[in-house]
Amino acid sequence: MTHTVHPYAHRLGIIRDWRSRWFAADKKTYRENIVVDETIRAFLKKKLRNMHIAEIEIERSASEVRVILHTARPGLVIGRSGENATKLRKELTMAVQKVASKHGRTIKLDIMEIRQPETSAAVVGMMVVEGLEKRMPFRRVLKQTVEKVMAVRDVIGVRIVVSGRLGGADMSRTEQIKRGRIPLQTFRANIDYAHQEALLPYGVIGIKVWIYLGDQFAADNAPASASNARAK
Repeated sequence: MTHTVHPYAHRLGIIRDWRSRWFAADKKTYRENIVVDETIRAFLKKKLRNMHIAEIEIERSASEVRVILHTARPGLVIGRSGENATKLRKELTMAVQKVASKHGRTIKLDIMEIRQPETSAAVVGMMVVEGLEKRMPFRRVLKQTVEKVMAVRDVIGVRIVVSGRLGGADMSRTEQIKRGRIPLQTFRANIDYAHQEALLPYGVIGIKVWIYLGDQFAADNAPASASNARAK
């Protein structure tokens, strides 16, 4: 029988690093850190749903918790003169204090811009979500999105799978579109994966996205270019 593995977890310690980086000295601290991490991620995903958030990283030191947001729309997150970012940090601090009253660390929010949104599976998934929630035909949304992603030089392959009551049908089904190649079992393959959900009146549509960006032979090296990978 086959065993499906998350493409990100499959490459941890090889070409990927943990998205939460901290050390806990005892079980109580460990439990508290896990709860705080989950609270931070859930709050930001709900609050910034349409901001094209690709990744949330969390780092801890003795005095602060550093939250790194990777987004394709940094201007909307930061706001004019940084007012949105300041308000977001205050609300995030209050949310953390509700679940961990003795937390003690200050929350620091860093916002990083994604230069090429089409190379991020999470952002591409949100593009599909926006198209479906605007009642556009799902086949047109998939085709336009895949063409836009494959137009980027660094992208070698892309696969998008949608499942649910597509087009408002009575019975749910699964449809997919694929261009290029997606070597899921190759550890050095730099594959970005994300899962998103489109909330429609007749139900939830699940979207899965895989994007292959070439081979990466070490954690500190950049992925191989698309032209080199195609030449092989």
